[in-house]
Amino acid sequence: MSPIIYHITTKQQWAVALQLGYYTAPSLQSEGFIHCCSYKQIAGVLERYYASEINLLQLTIDTLQLNVPLKYESSPTLQDQFPHVYGTISLNAIVNIFEI
Repeated sequence: MSPIIYHITTKQQWAVALQLGYYTAPSLQSEGFIHCCSYKQIAGVLERYYASEINLLQLTIDTLQLNVPLKYESSPTLQDQFPHVYGTISLNAIVNIFEI
């Protein structure tokens, strides 16, 4: 598996991360992990969860720089495995940011 994964977020959530010094997402509190995806999964994630959203960013994450667990887990509704980050993401693990 590639050491690179992706996460979709809002510009507002990214601004909070810059203030905190690490990235977190609401799902870390509600589900225990941050949802991520592979490059080939980005289009489907955008279509399913962010179709009506604006001001989005695509974070490129180098998994070799994570200091928290990363697990690839099956989706309950799709026949695919998605990367889940079990903790906050250090800013140095985010190697690129792309505006969507």
